[in-house]
Amino acid sequence: MTPQKKIRNFCIIAHIDHGKSTLSDRLLEITGAVDKRNMKSQILDSMDLEREKGITIKLAPARMEHDGHTFNLIDTPGHVDFNYEVSRSLAAVEGAILLVDASQGVQAQTIGNLYLALEEDLEIIPVLNKIDLPAADVPARSEELIQLIGCKPEEILAVSGKTGEGVPALLDAITERIPAPEGKEELPLRALIFDSFYDDYRGVMAYIRVVDGSIKKGQKIKMIATKFDAQVLEIGAVTPQGLVASDTLETGQIGYVVTGLKDIAGCRVGDTITDQTTGELPASLSGYKEVMPMVFAGVFPEEGNDFQRLRDAVDRLKLNDAALVSESEHSPALGYGFRCGLLGMLHLEILKERLEREFNLNLVVTVPSVAYEIYLRSGEHHMIKSPLELPDPSVIDHIKEPWVRVDVVSPSEYIGAVMQLIQDRRGIYQNTEYLSGDRAILRYEIPLSMIIVDFYDKLKSVTAGYASLNYEVIDYREADVVKMDISVADDAVDAFSTLVYRDEAARAGRRIVKSLKESIPKQNFVIKLQAMIGGKIVAGERISAVRKDVTAGLYGGDVTRKRKLLDKQKKGKARMAMYGKGKVNIPTDAYLKVLKRGE
Repeated sequence: MTPQKKIRNFCIIAHIDHGKSTLSDRLLEITGAVDKRNMKSQILDSMDLEREKGITIKLAPARMEHDGHTFNLIDTPGHVDFNYEVSRSLAAVEGAILLVDASQGVQAQTIGNLYLALEEDLEIIPVLNKIDLPAADVPARSEELIQLIGCKPEEILAVSGKTGEGVPALLDAITERIPAPEGKEELPLRALIFDSFYDDYRGVMAYIRVVDGSIKKGQKIKMIATKFDAQVLEIGAVTPQGLVASDTLETGQIGYVVTGLKDIAGCRVGDTITDQTTGELPASLSGYKEVMPMVFAGVFPEEGNDFQRLRDAVDRLKLNDAALVSESEHSPALGYGFRCGLLGMLHLEILKERLEREFNLNLVVTVPSVAYEIYLRSGEHHMIKSPLELPDPSVIDHIKEPWVRVDVVSPSEYIGAVMQLIQDRRGIYQNTEYLSGDRAILRYEIPLSMIIVDFYDKLKSVTAGYASLNYEVIDYREADVVKMDISVADDAVDAFSTLVYRDEAARAGRRIVKSLKESIPKQNFVIKLQAMIGGKIVAGERISAVRKDVTAGLYGGDVTRKRKLLDKQKKGKARMAMYGKGKVNIPTDAYLKVLKRGE
């Protein structure tokens, strides 16, 4: 086996679309980890969705050899929604390549991922990528990196992931600058699980980083946090060609282990594996924060009889996505489905696309909302994820909502427009930092509910596509939110209930009743559409009744004949109103217009 001092564990962190996967391809190609004939672009991105969208969704480890050293690389996602994957990668390595596009410069998620790496006390290698592009400005981008991490100009490497220029020098820098793992071989086994997934034939498989001791095939192991016992059925290295089995993984190595467990909850990401025969369990390694879902959306099948297929599909996806949380939900409008907890809007989009593609389902996704903390007068407090869970206002003391810290990197000429947009969304200004020349980082604190639906699109439109966004949840703060009910023909429709800010209730109510007025067909009676808070009506519309043309059969004659027929019709309408209100069947597309995001 490779001596410990000859091992280098590192990952690549960057903003989305700055060339992480392309640089990974070149590293694997130059070190000969992949045969030339098997080489393809984005070789570590295994999902079709990753290839189509050009983004990395799942972290992917790969082993390669260079100059007598073993390199363990972990390719990470760049989008803020998947930074839990990044944090898991960082805990398993000693160094990180901070990759910046030489034509675009430092972006918001570059900074977010850099802070994550600095928290783990990793060795940072600053690298400028895409230097082959005509728009690449190496001196200006180097200045930004020097300002950002305080490095020397000669420490910054310039490479092209596409052509391979500068990549051999980067490999040498990894050997020189990134320290070898520090674990002790003589101590009892401690291995960190940084990813786990379910294989239909072999049960739960985990990607691990051996911190102390070694792990062997056939060894009986224990998960310290979940207390599950298992036996190592297979162990080995993860290479671009596939899994390569071996007899043992030594201190400092990264590899995979097949546990044979049937429940992925027994092999949780962030847990520590140790030897069953160890008398006293060693201290567990510092794992990861539990992933807290931030955005909640209802996912329902278009056809009610597809619910069982949807349940199976969601259960399968949860095995491979540690951040997905779901619970059954029933909607009066859409039937049975799931309320899914996710990390953000891209996570929701990926979930929907995977369910539709991999399991051939047609889905309806409701407007995403956030979780609110409800504090009752009795002193109790609990979280709600749907307006229908809100208790009676008379027992509520106050409500808190999640707030996030937002970093927006934008060209200086758009600062005014960005500030206006964020202030309209209740943002609180913190500070502005200038990166270099004409680019600035704006820092704000803003309610999460204000940025989850269409904020990113609006930000792109006011900055001509140049701004980038990164956010992290900081705390829960008091909010004046109320439940708004919508009634159709004096019947409250639960499916349309929403939580809104009290001062914005009228505007939100007008939008919903206007949408319903356009979608609900006329009946023989007037339909009242009302948005209400408690007993107070904040917005209203009327759909006028269908009037049959009772005078169509007349052909001339005295006007009194026409009036007599109209009076008779009027009396009939009044009599119908006396018997009570009519029942309105709301068409499905009316529900979809109000509930579907983006409408």
